[in-house]
Formats: sequence, C-alpha cells, structure tokens
Amino acid sequence: MPDPTEVRRRLDRLSALAEAAHAEHGRVRDELAGVRDFLALAPRARDTLEELSTALFGQVLDEVELNLTHAVREILGQDRVVATRREVRNNRLQIRFEIHNQGDGDRVEDILSGQGGSVCNILSVGLRLIALSQLAPEAHRPFLVLDEQDCWIRPALVPKLMKLIAEIADRLGLQLLVISHHPIDLFSDTAHRILELRPDREHGATLRRVK
Repeated sequence: MPDPTEVRRRLDRLSALAEAAHAEHGRVRDELAGVRDFLALAPRARDTLEELSTALFGQVLDEVELNLTHAVREILGQDRVVATRREVRNNRLQIRFEIHNQGDGDRVEDILSGQGGSVCNILSVGLRLIALSQLAPEAHRPFLVLDEQDCWIRPALVPKLMKLIAEIADRLGLQLLVISHHPIDLFSDTAHRILELRPDREHGATLRRVK
C-alpha cells in the first residue's frame, strides 16, 4: 500500500498545478477575447480612417481643381474646367484628372492631347508648384526646374503662362529655373534674369546674359 502521506503530497502538488493551469487558461481566454474584439473593430476603424482621409484630401483636391481651372482659363482663354475623378481601390484613394470643355457640351477632353498638349503642360506646371509648396521648408529647397515646360504652348500664350507662373512663385516664395526654346522676348516682362545659350563650334556652347 502507498504511504498516505506521500499520496496526499502528490495530490496537493497536482491540485496546485491544476489551479495554476486553470488561472493561465482564464488569462489566455480573456486575452484572446480582447484580441477578437480588437479585430472586430479593425474593419470599422479602417473604413472610418479612409472616410476621414478621403474627406480631408478631398478638400485639398477641391482647391487644386480651382487653381488649375484658373490657370487653364487664364492662359488659354477658354471655358474649361479641371475636375478630378476620385475612387478607392484596394484601400487606396486613386485620382484621375479630367478637362471639361463647357463650351462644347461639357465634353471631356484627353489631358495629354488637349489643345495640342498645352493643357498637359499647364497642369504639369500647376501640380509641380502645388506639390513643392506642400513640402517642409526645413527639409527641401524652394527651387523648381521647368525644362521646356512650354514646348506645346503656342508662342502667343507663353507670356501668359510665364506671368502666371511668376506670380505663383513670388507668392509661394519659390525660385524657378525655366528652360525654353521660345524667343527670348516672350520672357522679358516676367523673368528676373535671362541667360541665352547658343551652340558654338569651338567651345560647344556660349552663354550670354541678356537681362
């Protein structure tokens, strides 16, 4: 017969282990319930954050639309409206820009080919200026290079484009370097400094300060 004292000791140890295991089981069960509750809230929290970010970014886009519409109308002198089509795909906000020609039954134009590419030129400049103005000034220099950004703009419209760009740059405190193949006199009223670069057979190129 086993010693009753030893059996009682083993029973006490097993009872203590059972109580500890029961307590651990309860702790893990409560923790699991908390995780499940959190996971149940995650989709709603994600949807709420998406709605807030979309609404906040939507306000920015509304202002972008107004500014770009003003630029297109000011330069081209036509009744066009810049609009954005916004939709959420794969949990991301996607934006597509459109041009509405209100003078032609509100026809939607292709931005890349509208007005022979001049619409794309104008929107590209506007979006770059807007993007640069949103950067932290302590981490980014307020400097932008526009390389032949007027290539599809008719010469008669180039002064309007440059005038608007200069006004925006002055207002935002940006420095611009504009490279163009258009005649120099189209920039004489807006550029603070004009440098002419000409090909040279001996030196490759010569640089002359015009203004």
